[in-house]
Amino acid sequence: MSADKTLFILCAFSIFVGIVASYSLSAYVVVQYADSYNFFIKQFLVGMFGIGVMWWLSQLNPDKYIGVIGFGIFLVCLFAMSFMYYLPEQFVKSVGGAKRWIMFPGFSFAPVEFFKIGFVFFLARNFARDITPDKKTFKEEVNLLLPYIIVFLIVTCLIVIMQNDIGQVIVLALTFSIMALFAGTSFRFFSLALLFFVIASVLVIANSEHRIGRIKGWWFFGQDFYLSFLPESVANALRVENVPEPYQLFHSLNAIKHGGLFGEGIGDGIIKLGYLSDVHTDFVLSGIAEELGAVGIIGITLILYMIIYRMFKIASRSQNRVYSLFTLGIAMLIVFSFLMNAYGIISITPIKGIAVPFLSYGGSSLLATCIGVGMVLMISKRADLK
Repeated sequence: MSADKTLFILCAFSIFVGIVASYSLSAYVVVQYADSYNFFIKQFLVGMFGIGVMWWLSQLNPDKYIGVIGFGIFLVCLFAMSFMYYLPEQFVKSVGGAKRWIMFPGFSFAPVEFFKIGFVFFLARNFARDITPDKKTFKEEVNLLLPYIIVFLIVTCLIVIMQNDIGQVIVLALTFSIMALFAGTSFRFFSLALLFFVIASVLVIANSEHRIGRIKGWWFFGQDFYLSFLPESVANALRVENVPEPYQLFHSLNAIKHGGLFGEGIGDGIIKLGYLSDVHTDFVLSGIAEELGAVGIIGITLILYMIIYRMFKIASRSQNRVYSLFTLGIAMLIVFSFLMNAYGIISITPIKGIAVPFLSYGGSSLLATCIGVGMVLMISKRADLK
């Protein structure tokens, strides 16, 4: 059987859209470089390489190679995240004091982006072996999942404490919970696991002045709307004052409003001209909304929907539980990353700096997504998609 051509074409087209966006939306940023095509060329090269990786992986035998690739990525990236914090500054790239990229000649490498793929395989392989769909007591479920919860907590320390990146942990936590539910745990355990992750997130935020400030800025920006639904006494207690307005959110919403229904046209947006920083990365959807309008965003959302639908179809028709859970996990990584970014740029949730799959500028994120999709394409050869 051949790999799912529809899924491959949809993902390749999404990468092409991201390449065009990296050219159009980086117009202001490239003035810092001698080469005005700097971001476009890099994203184009990574995008073409990623498409090649997807095709190459799709040709491999999943029964022979997927375990080697999955565990290999998991172990290598876990090791890289563990020691990169202690590397000298010349070997790592930092953002706000957090070391997130390992530097190599000509390129940088963000281990956490690839680790997510390996972690999903680690969970799929072990959940398929240890968790059965039969009814279990809550204590039995806890005993089954406790080793994986401990591994997750170790990973959380590596990402939150050493890399100061709670957004990636939230994506992994949600994916962990969904995979555990579909592996055979009860909805009760699923609900309690989500509650645990929420409480843990609150504690992590409460111990960081920087994160508290970002939460206050987000709340200050939208509090008038949210508090309008509450009694006046409650609203007054929850209202915050004298908080700097988050200019990123302000310009993000302006970009979306300015785009209207059909947009200003590719290359004709103005918010990218120094008003909204990171418009080709964290705010790529805002930039696309201004240039392609609501129609363009709806089109991109529909393409993503079709990608996820194909993955769900592959997962549901795979007889191998490891393959099924892994495909589900990759789909969840894409869904949660997209939703966290989309909700953040319109102020429904705080901005977490999560890359939009296929679209945001960034080689590690794009290549890691391509590897995950390539492994799903490999699995699709063992699924009856007719």
